[in-house]
This record gives sequence, C-alpha cells and structure tokens, in this order.
Amino acid sequence: MGPVSEQSTAPDERTGIKVEIVVVLLVTFGLSGLSSLVSLTESLSNGALAGQTVALNPSRSNNSMFDLLWQLLGVLKLCAWSALGLYLLWRSGVPPRLVGLAKSHLRRDILPGLGLAALIGIPGLGLYLIAHALGASLTVIPSSLHEHWWRLPVLCLSAIANAAAEEVLVVGYLLTRLRRLGWSENRSLLASALLRGSYHLYQGIGGGLGNVVMGLIFGRVWQRTNRLWPLFIAHALIDVVAYIGYSALHGHVSWLP
Repeated sequence: MGPVSEQSTAPDERTGIKVEIVVVLLVTFGLSGLSSLVSLTESLSNGALAGQTVALNPSRSNNSMFDLLWQLLGVLKLCAWSALGLYLLWRSGVPPRLVGLAKSHLRRDILPGLGLAALIGIPGLGLYLIAHALGASLTVIPSSLHEHWWRLPVLCLSAIANAAAEEVLVVGYLLTRLRRLGWSENRSLLASALLRGSYHLYQGIGGGLGNVVMGLIFGRVWQRTNRLWPLFIAHALIDVVAYIGYSALHGHVSWLP
C-alpha cells in the first residue's frame, strides 16, 4: 500500500492534528532544537567555536554502574519518543507498515541503507572538518565515556536509539501528519529538515547545516519510497561508525580534532 496522503477536511480534526504536532515536538525534538539554539548562542558568546568542545555521549557518573544506568535511561527515553510517534500514528489509523516499517528486505532496505550511510557519512565527515577549520563548528567528541566493559555495547545502543527516534518522529511521524494537513511535499520536507538541523545546532553552525542537508535527502528518499528502514539503517550505521571510530582513532591520527 502506498503512502498516506489524504487530506483531512474536518476543522476539528485539523486543529487536533496541529495541537498534537506541537505537543509532540515540545516534549521531543522541538524542545531539543530550542535547547540547542540556546547552547549555540552561549557558545558564540564564549569565543571561537573551534576552541570549545561538546560531547555526544558524556559520562554521567564517576561510578561505573550508575553511569551505565544513566546511559540506559537515555536510550530508553529515545525509544519512548519513537514509540510515542508510532502509537499516535496507529491511533489515527496509520500502522507502522504504512510509514515504511513493514518487513525489511535486503534489496529494498539494507542495501539502500548502506548506500545512504556512505552518501551522508563520508561527505558529512569532510563538512565537519571544513566547518571546524573555518571556526563554524565546535570540536565534537562522539564519546567521552570511560573505559568500562559496557562502553561499546552502550554506544551501539545509543546509535540505534538515536536513529529510531529521529527517523520515526522527524520523518515518518511528522511528514505523515503534515500530509494529513494538506502540506505540499516540498514544504513538509523543508520543515522536517529544518527541525533536524535545529536540534544539532549545539554542535555549531556547521553541524546544523549538515543535518539540514541530511534531512532533505532522508526526507525525500522516504517521500519517494515510503520505506523507513533504509533511513534507520543508514543513521544507525553512521552513528556507530562515528562513536566507535572516534574512540579508536582519536590521538592516533593528526587530522581528527
């Protein structure tokens, strides 16, 4: 079955959808976007961005077990955000399979996901290095977790949870609901991409712009294929490589800040 594209005409239903979108964003990535904007403003007031650092997966406690519990709670929060989006769509008559979460296939999902990961990940690294050199990006530390036995599994879980929350809410949920409101595909795509860029502004201007580009590509792929799995696979793979690759390469190569 194709993408959900019918427009709601009942005024009360349209109002309900608008309120729902605002509430969902206020408790998830919309609030994160506002927080990132405040963080970027503070960083700009503190001087050159390249001289400042931001950790994507910081340690939360000096105690190993408590740190593990905090990390797992962060993963659980992101999974809950993803579940919220899927639940609201399901309650409105749009099951997960209609937003592209039907049974995964090698050719339709995994291979395109690997291709998307390469398309976004490799230029994304180059964009980050250029933005950092130009002073438009903070020094991003993908992981500052201590050398605990659980560090690598937790980083992989974090990557998967990030991918699930972002692709379900920012693509599957938001674009489906905006279609229901009668928004054009281009207008919806731009809104989704700007949202994705907004909650990455804490990394600097370069991080925000890079994620807007990622949002435009990911959103268009979903609009044309109605498959969410390739986006999830690509996003999770990009994050896993970033988190674990940084841990392996930092201090051993000169080009990595």
